[in-house]
Amino acid sequence: MAQQLRVNDVMLSVEDEGSGSPIVFIHGWSMSGRFFRRQLEYFRAKHRVVIPDLRGHGRSEKVLHGHTVPNYADDVRALLDDLGIRRPVLAGWSMGAMVAFEFLRAFGADSIAGLVIVDQPPSDFAWDGYEFGPMTVEALREMNVQIQLDQAAVVDEFTRLMLHRPDEQTISWMRSEILEVPPAIASTILVDQTLRDYREFLQQINVPTLVLFGEDDKLTSPQAGEYIANRVPGASLRTFPESSHCPFWEESDSFNHAIADFITGLA
Repeated sequence: MAQQLRVNDVMLSVEDEGSGSPIVFIHGWSMSGRFFRRQLEYFRAKHRVVIPDLRGHGRSEKVLHGHTVPNYADDVRALLDDLGIRRPVLAGWSMGAMVAFEFLRAFGADSIAGLVIVDQPPSDFAWDGYEFGPMTVEALREMNVQIQLDQAAVVDEFTRLMLHRPDEQTISWMRSEILEVPPAIASTILVDQTLRDYREFLQQINVPTLVLFGEDDKLTSPQAGEYIANRVPGASLRTFPESSHCPFWEESDSFNHAIADFITGLA
């Protein structure tokens, strides 16, 4: 059951279950920790599993300040300090992977035991000469307009793209989680996330790294996973043929086993 903890200047909702070597799962833009329920159920038998709702998301406090990727990373660090957790495996999905990059950049290689990047290119912006960024200035502006005028419609379309085989039951609960985020917060962090660029940082990563991508390219290309794995020293790549943006949900058994094998390799 989630608990409420004051971290920095905000109340965060946090799942903290199990014991053993720690794993921290960080959700994506406008999502929540509940997306990782199948990982919580699997890993808590042998690990301490920590899954926060980032500020403004899920059941965390809807403060209207502090919505940058680096500040989210600072919140995660403060939370882990409060919980007495040292050197976890940090698994970031979508925007959560960017939070993990910032965590590693800010606090160094000794701060984590390993890094798991889930279905997130190093940037979402369409920089010149870069093929994995779908967001142009025009697309970002239009999406922000839509979030402000009809957030539910944006969320409905986005949720269907996240799934390889969308079903109404899954769409319903995912949609309700995403709509917990007020439009002002969703727009603010969308802009901040989109303009982040971690391409040059990839070669500086010096911790064991696992890259996990869905093969359905409705939202992200699995070739972006290859791009990352080829640039992070020693990284390994695993793809999931029956998944779009949510391999942890659509192929949870294979996804969980991939991370379990990665952790075994760390030992």
